[in-house]
Amino acid sequence: MTTTSHQPQDRYKAVWLIFFMLGLGTLLPWNFFMTATKYFTNRLDMSQNVSLNAAVLSKDIQDPAVPTAPLPEQRSLSAIFNNVMTLCAMLPLLLFSCLNSFLHQRIPQSVRILGSLVAILLVFLVTAILVKVQLDALPFFVFTMIKIILINSFGAILQGSLFGLAGLLPANYTAPIMSGQGLAGLFASVAMICAIASGSELSESAFGYFITACVVVILAIICYLGLPRLEFYRYYQQLKLEGPGEQETKLDLISKGEEPRASKEESGVSTPNSQATSRNPSIRAILKNISVLALSVCCNFTVTIGLFPAVTAEVKSSIAGTSAWGDYFIPVSCFLTFNIFDWLGRSLTAVFMWESKAGR
Repeated sequence: MTTTSHQPQDRYKAVWLIFFMLGLGTLLPWNFFMTATKYFTNRLDMSQNVSLNAAVLSKDIQDPAVPTAPLPEQRSLSAIFNNVMTLCAMLPLLLFSCLNSFLHQRIPQSVRILGSLVAILLVFLVTAILVKVQLDALPFFVFTMIKIILINSFGAILQGSLFGLAGLLPANYTAPIMSGQGLAGLFASVAMICAIASGSELSESAFGYFITACVVVILAIICYLGLPRLEFYRYYQQLKLEGPGEQETKLDLISKGEEPRASKEESGVSTPNSQATSRNPSIRAILKNISVLALSVCCNFTVTIGLFPAVTAEVKSSIAGTSAWGDYFIPVSCFLTFNIFDWLGRSLTAVFMWESKAGR
């Protein structure tokens, strides 16, 4: 959209900063959850050891002459934690990312965004409380996987809804969301390294991660609630209600030569100029137009998320030996390196745009 004299300006970059904060609040909780992986595996090991020792003691009291068999199915919980965590995270993320294409027509945008933020906040409050509560290994493992499913399900809805919200504004307002998401991983990695350097207990570090995630989500909720108060945002929201803003978006999505049609808004308010025969562009037409880029993104995330962190977190340093580098190897070489370049890649979208000859 071209800026004219009567269009309001984004004073103090307030809207830009709010979208940055919303992007940060989208992925920081999940990044902190992944950062606390060692806490989860260590707690599973400790719980299993306590259960095993209790079983051995009980067996010795009953029949000291009979050796006690180990419990391989329980002791394997910590070994499979990273793999199951990745599976429980990615499948709901994929499913609800696809479902969000249909949910936006039935559930208002504000409900999807606020509802997802509140749900993620509640999950992390429960997670923080459970740090102080003793549980057996199997219930703790099951509860953790359920929380992972919930976080990524609501996270997928939240991300899709936020990008839809940013679509009301000029194109450069998707960049702060991307940059905020990248900074979330970088912030979590630095927090992990600082926790190791301070010598904090794993449980105390994890509790700090989860409480910090709660604070960030609360700030994101406050920022979202304050967004409609800004004149810059209200202007583009009004354009959406009047129609032209949405028509321009459709012109970018629908293949060349197809006539854009007015559609009903999510709020259910129809525009005065809309006709009875108006309809939304078909999802098939949109998917066909973005198929190449969508396939590229899908392949990229299939490889990166498939390896990180389930595989990369299990890599061991061959030169660390007994030095302190052994404690910092995974936080630096795995999490910090990944998140630095993830943040750079996301942030560079604000500087470089790739447009094809066909006007992609």
